[in-house]
Amino acid sequence: MKNLLVIFGGCSSEYPVSLRSSASVLRNIDKSKYNVITLGITRQGGWYLYTGDIDSIENDSWYQDDLTTPAVLSPDKNDKALIVLNDMGAYEKIKIDVIFPVLHGKNGEDGTIQGIFELSGIPYVGCGLLASAMCMDKAVTNTLADEAGIDGAKWAAFTEAQYKSGKVNLNAIENKLGYPIFVKPANAGSSVGITKAHNHSELLVALDVAFKNDYKAVLEETLVGREIECAVMGNEDPVASCIGEILPTAEFYDFDAKYVDNSTGLAIPADLPVEISEKVRAAAVNAYLTMGCRGLSRVDFFLCNDGRICLNEINTLPGFTSISMFPKLFGQVGIPYSELIDKLIEYAEECAR
Repeated sequence: MKNLLVIFGGCSSEYPVSLRSSASVLRNIDKSKYNVITLGITRQGGWYLYTGDIDSIENDSWYQDDLTTPAVLSPDKNDKALIVLNDMGAYEKIKIDVIFPVLHGKNGEDGTIQGIFELSGIPYVGCGLLASAMCMDKAVTNTLADEAGIDGAKWAAFTEAQYKSGKVNLNAIENKLGYPIFVKPANAGSSVGITKAHNHSELLVALDVAFKNDYKAVLEETLVGREIECAVMGNEDPVASCIGEILPTAEFYDFDAKYVDNSTGLAIPADLPVEISEKVRAAAVNAYLTMGCRGLSRVDFFLCNDGRICLNEINTLPGFTSISMFPKLFGQVGIPYSELIDKLIEYAEECAR
């Protein structure tokens, strides 16, 4: 039986989402195939072997002294192990066969922890270091998409230092993009720190919000159309799911709409002509391969009123909660949650060969 390390939590604004995602993953893992070991990372960045129940992860009461022990991944490829430390300074090594990181946002899907996985030599679920970092940074994603001829919104990006030093011509950007303008932290997920600015004064406030979440801001024109998503998984020959559609009741699909407000609707599959669905699926696979993704990603688009299929973003470790699009989209095409987990683990092992 394989030792599967599931990592949850994380020093990230998306810590609560990780707890819910990991609880769903843990409840759906086939325990006859895997010996599941859980590693929790606190909001402050502490790493702990966790031996408690799933409910305590979900309600964020998991960190208790009798259930947690300090632990780290060994960077020695000869170990391929989790090093667990005790109070007396001694340690033990637990052999790990595969890692399933159920982490979102900074320090989880931005390439940082993937670098640790690479050093450990242990196969892991999801994209590699470079693809994770590139997809996390919206300015880098937009730049590469532009170079590859992938359609998207008009955009601009600059750092907080450039903005405060007066090197940014906001008037030119406003003229280029028009209002309303979406202002985003370059490196954040789940719509954290995103604001829709309708005028200049709102733009200034939105930039302050973005810079509280990252050192770089991305500004994008508002695309009018439908929000659609496609799940993709695989390595060299990835497969795309059916298409799903977001039906938000809020002005845009922000963090609350995704995880707090239950009024947001999901259409799975989306009500689209077959030829449009196939174009979106092909566009999702193209974006996935362009960014060097492997394992899994969720590719989000706008189906614009003018007929364009415009890339919004690529999520390299998408939500895995019970209501998340990624498992629901593949469930719709006949791949249940537990089988999806098996496939992702197989893709991880394939990359390590």
